[in-house]
Amino acid sequence: MDHRIQQVHQKVLLPSKPHTPLENENKINFKAVLKDAQSLKISKHAQARLDERNIQIPPTKWENIFQKVNEAKQKGVTDSLVITDEATLLVSAKNNTVVTALDRKEVQSRIFTNINGTIVID
Repeated sequence: MDHRIQQVHQKVLLPSKPHTPLENENKINFKAVLKDAQSLKISKHAQARLDERNIQIPPTKWENIFQKVNEAKQKGVTDSLVITDEATLLVSAKNNTVVTALDRKEVQSRIFTNINGTIVID
């Protein structure tokens, strides 16, 4: 093998400066992970429904919903219907995600399928 070819391959295979990861690159933001694990996510679809139907749920109520969804999850519920004074929510307990939201007036004429638990919150 010609030594010129070998030198070209070495330059391609070996970078001139070794990559040294930044200190922050290796750190995991545990606070953010913990916060994410302790809250419900709202899907884009659900957020659009909340906005277009002008549904306002106070933060304390969201915390209560999250706690009840966790309780339901411990009992084996994977998909739940959460009924509050403000709205009715379809929540994936398995993913901690609000899938959709309906105004209380809309609920009267709806049939909900593929849920295996219902949570009523005052």
